[in-house]
This record gives sequence, structure tokens and C-alpha cells, in this order.
Amino acid sequence: MPDNDRAALRADCANCFALCCVALTLTRSADFAVDKAAGTPCRNLRDDFRCGIHARLRTEGFPGCTVYDCFGAGQKVSVEIFGGRDCRAAPETAGQMYQVFPVVRQLHELLWYLTEAAGLAPARSLRGAIRSAVEATEALTRLDAHALETLDVAAHRGEVAVLLGRVSELVRATAPGRRKRAHRGGDLMGARLRKADLRGADLRGAYLIAADLGGADLRLADLIGADFRDADLSGADLTGALFLTQAQVNAARGSAATRLPAALDRPAHWGR
Repeated sequence: MPDNDRAALRADCANCFALCCVALTLTRSADFAVDKAAGTPCRNLRDDFRCGIHARLRTEGFPGCTVYDCFGAGQKVSVEIFGGRDCRAAPETAGQMYQVFPVVRQLHELLWYLTEAAGLAPARSLRGAIRSAVEATEALTRLDAHALETLDVAAHRGEVAVLLGRVSELVRATAPGRRKRAHRGGDLMGARLRKADLRGADLRGAYLIAADLGGADLRLADLIGADFRDADLSGADLTGALFLTQAQVNAARGSAATRLPAALDRPAHWGR
């Protein structure tokens, strides 16, 4: 499955009813300047479903908005599942739409990981299982709104997580050097890891908030769910890192020398 198969897994805000700006809860913090209840439109949302401060989100106290990624769930829910009827024109759909959106987002996130897994040569022995998981996940995204609203998405995530774990083991086993220590779910907040050799490391779910990873080698490291908020990735090499997302990259700090996987974009706030 080539990377261009991920086109539908990228946010298309022009074809979305700003679901992330309405459906989600915001908590006043370093990421958001205000509290906002789920189902309540953000105060910055315009009548055309565009953000009134999009170009100034970071300076206005909303850096969390620049990090969020719906993996294309916004347009899937807005256009396909609800037929292009927004909650203003059809207010009776609002509650259900806001319930369905985070479910579809989780399914699309799984498709992002599975699409990557399908292209990893060391995991070729699992390609049949990966293909089946892709088909099963895609089928769930095509359910109607009521079925999605009641879907046990956590159970499906658990099944896919086991498969992705097997993929990770096969790929990380090809990393050169000694077997790296497992830091799965580890507390590495503020850790000094500058120029560390983390090739093939298991960093799944690790807390790397404000960690110094400048110049670190993260090739073939499993980064699924790792928290990179305010982590310094200046000059780090993340080419070939496993299951890295745009949201994780957006949450970090980097530089022109930071090397990213081809599927991800260099955040504008990193500079060039």
C-alpha cells in the first residue's frame, strides 16, 4: 500500500463542518486559552466554519489547535456519513455527529498505522493479517451513524494494537547495534537524550514532554503514542521511525536539520 493511499487520511478542512472546533472539549491550559464544553462551538469559529484566528493560533494561546489531527475523519463524517448536511441546516443531527466524529477519528488513525505497516519489508510475513485488518477497519468506517455511535471502538483498537506490536518487533529487530532498552510508557519527561542512539528503541506511549532529543537517532524506533509535547527534535533523525504522526511532530520543537519521514510535513513553527 503506497503512501498516496493515505490521501483520505489527511484532514481536508474545506470539506468539514469544523467538527474539531465544536465536538471536542477544550481545557484551559498551555494548549488552550479557554475552557469549552463538547458540542459548544469555539468562540473563534466563524459562520463559514473557518477559524477566525487561524494564522495566529499560537500567539493567541491556542497551540493545541495547531497540533490536532483528525486523520481525515472530519470530512468523512461531514460529507460521507452525514451527506453534507451541517448541524445548522439539520440541527437534529448535531448530537449524533459529535458522537460519531471521535469514533471515526480513532478508526482513521488505525488505518494510518496499518497503511504504514503494510509497506514495511521486515513485516512481509504479516501482510495477510495487515490487509485483513485494513479491510475490517475500513468496513467499520462505512457503517451508518447509529452503528458507529454504539461501536466498541476500544475493542477493535486492542486487536489492531496486538498486530502493530508484532510488526514493530519484526522491524526493530533489524536495527543495528545492541538491543535497546524498552521504554514503553516510560516517564522520560525532560530527559537529556541529546545525540542518543535510539535506533530500534521501543518508545511506544513514552512521555517525552520537554525531552532534549537534539541530534538523537530515532530511526526504526517505535513511536506510536509517544508524547513529544515541547520536546526538542532539532537535528534529530526520524527517517524510518515507526508509527509517527503529524500531530506528534507538530507538538515538538525542531529545526531545518531535523529529518522526518517522507509522509510528514515540517511544521511551520519550526522555521526553515
